[in-house]
Amino acid sequence: MSIVKGYYQCFVDGEWIDSSSGERIDVRNPANGELFAQVPSCSKDDAQRALESSARAQKEWQALPPVERAKYLLALCEKLEEEKDHFARLLVMEQGKTLAEAEYEVDDTIRYIQYNAEAGRRIEGQIFPTDAPREQLWIHKVPYGVTVGLCAFNYPLALIGRKIGPALITGNTMVLKPHELTPVSACEFCRLVKEVGLPKGVINMVIGTGLEIGATLVESPITKLVTVTGSIRAGQAICASAAENVTALSLELGGKAPFIVLEDADIDEAVEAAVVARYANCGQVCICNEMVLVHEAVADEFTEKVIARASQIKVGDPMKNIGMGASTSPGGLKRIEDIVNETVKQGAKVALGGKRPEGPEFEKGNWYLPTILTDVTKDMAAVQEEIFGPVMPIVRISGYEEALEIANARNDGLSAYLWTKNYSTFMDAIQRMETGTIFINKGICGYIQGYHSGHKRSGLGGEDGIYGLEGYLQKRTIYLKY
Repeated sequence: MSIVKGYYQCFVDGEWIDSSSGERIDVRNPANGELFAQVPSCSKDDAQRALESSARAQKEWQALPPVERAKYLLALCEKLEEEKDHFARLLVMEQGKTLAEAEYEVDDTIRYIQYNAEAGRRIEGQIFPTDAPREQLWIHKVPYGVTVGLCAFNYPLALIGRKIGPALITGNTMVLKPHELTPVSACEFCRLVKEVGLPKGVINMVIGTGLEIGATLVESPITKLVTVTGSIRAGQAICASAAENVTALSLELGGKAPFIVLEDADIDEAVEAAVVARYANCGQVCICNEMVLVHEAVADEFTEKVIARASQIKVGDPMKNIGMGASTSPGGLKRIEDIVNETVKQGAKVALGGKRPEGPEFEKGNWYLPTILTDVTKDMAAVQEEIFGPVMPIVRISGYEEALEIANARNDGLSAYLWTKNYSTFMDAIQRMETGTIFINKGICGYIQGYHSGHKRSGLGGEDGIYGLEGYLQKRTIYLKY
């Protein structure tokens, strides 16, 4: 597949291709800034070729029984299991997470694909009573056709599994566009696609920016559904691009998850969960703890303990599993620094970190220390803006109602955490908290059989489980008289 060492091609119609533009994109290691790969910067013509290939393949793919489609997906799982170490190391090099986190991502990718492969026999329709004799009313389910998967940089391999699993088992084909910061694992995944003999065109993969290649894929009349993991800003642009053709959308966008700790919480458990949910993947997790709202009665105890716990996190070579890896991009690092600096100017104090680590090994990478900000108020930058980095702002609250007001005042609503032993309080939160996922006395997780969706500007539709599978199927109503 590679022409020279460190160069990866795109995958269109079952073949490796260079871009017709002749341009390339550099892929750099976040830990040290070193160039370790290049990929083609695809043209609009390349994207069109990929769409046409997927369109040609789709009808025959749809005609296969789901159990036959599942065989290809399970073969991909076997390949990923065989090459788990290889893919994990690629993820470390292109994305910056630790090796342990990368190994878990490969496992997650396998779980996403396997779950959907096994769901092939469980796709259901319905029959309803009719209002006249000798009739039946059926709700039949059919694939959309050609789908487009736009992936974020924080989980470049798992997001592929999360999208192609339900898309392919339901009879759709897919054109993948990995993020231009992290395209290498997608290229290697397509190598497995070729090795297992998946029919040409069922999966295509092109690389480029969202503004050019992403827009081309979304705006095409060939595209019938677009599934996106990305920022709110990107989601808004995609909505506009999809409007002319009224293309179906599944948008998993950003959020600002509150981590609410009330006076009756188990403080030790909450501290551990707050740290894990803040510093995993260097804070680059869409459902992570983006701000702590802690009851003033327990704020001192919680703050003291969370500082002590976060102080134990070390940064360093992610291949050695030191503790926390690097931010994926220089732009992401600058955003983190800007938000911290602005919040400090507004009156907050740096209780931990608040800067890049010192030492020659950190000079060229996108490194930032685990950071905790105290004396933070709800109007400060670290509370208002999504940080997507290893910074934990702590806000003191008077109680549950104030926390709920702060959370619901936002125009996004992807996830939230609530720590309380009060049954009435968490039952109230289930009804009134305007967010797609609520973790109650529970740390960050994402089970395959659950449903991952956002409210308000955090998205449309969702992924995972039976509801995620349903998102790749259109309903067709049949009135049958006999």
